[in-house]
This record gives sequence, structure tokens and C-alpha cells, in this order.
Amino acid sequence: MPIYREEQERKRLVREICEKMMIAARTAPKAKGIDNLSILTIDGIELQTIAEKMKEMAVANRAPAGFSRDADNLLNADCLFLIATRIVACRIQHCGQCGFDNCQEKDKHPKVPCHYNSCDLGIAMGSAASVAADNRVDNRIMRSIGKAAIELGLFGKGEFLAYGIPLAASGKNPFFDR
Repeated sequence: MPIYREEQERKRLVREICEKMMIAARTAPKAKGIDNLSILTIDGIELQTIAEKMKEMAVANRAPAGFSRDADNLLNADCLFLIATRIVACRIQHCGQCGFDNCQEKDKHPKVPCHYNSCDLGIAMGSAASVAADNRVDNRIMRSIGKAAIELGLFGKGEFLAYGIPLAASGKNPFFDR
């Protein structure tokens, strides 16, 4: 009879939850049905690479000191869910919510996000985080991780907004009481 010990199965189980989060984010509603999301699952040594980048950014004063604290949190994660949206105008008539009169004006400023890119990203993150919560996996949405992932080029070329959601299953939530 096989015996499965939780401590030996934990990382695999958390990764399975992370993979379900990918589906929840992908199927979340999007403006005009346009999908600009890029979604990754990361575990293992790559977590350390991202954490090192976050600390480097904090030390170089390119990011708040909180990036270093968040990097330490990331090192306590079993797995990482990363999500980004490309910055692309959604071409919704009479919008202007990005601050420009129309999408053609917004396009002259490629680093300025389309309002709907940000909304779609937020809805997808909420869907993903709810999967983690429904499965009692500790998690925290962190902008700092997304910023480091962009600097590392994990999403490829282009302009992106990104966030990371580290996941952990342990006796104490490493992302709480930081």
C-alpha cells in the first residue's frame, strides 16, 4: 500500500493549484473579448532569480525598500503565479478613461496603459487568487514581483503591467505579518 506524506507532496499540490489559477485567469472576462494576458507558473531555482532581482532593484534605489521584504517572502513560496497584460488600446469608442481623447492619441504614448488592460488584469488576478483561497493555499498579490519579472524579460518584448502571486502551504502564512 503506497503511503503519501504531505511534506513530500506539498510542492506538487501547490503547483497543481497554480496551474488551475492559470485557467481561472485565462477564462476571466475581458473587454471586447480581447485577450492581452501572459500567464506563467514558476517554481524551483527560478524563484531565487526573481528574488535576487527584486533585492537588486531595492538596493539600487530603483524600487521601494519593500521590494527586499517581498523578495524574502518569495523565497518562502512553494510556487509563483505570474500574470501580465500587454499595453494595447482596446479601441472602445468614446472612452477616454486612460486620460486621452481617443485610442489614436493614447497610441502616441505606448507606456500609458489602456484603462481596459488594467481592468482585465485585475479581474483575472481576482479570479486566480480566488482559486488559491478556495484551496486554502496562502497567497498575496505583489506588484514588486511583477516589476522584477518585467525587468528580467520573463514576458518577452513589449510594454507590460504585471503582478506576481506567490503561493505557500505551511503552518504559518509567510505573506502575513510581514
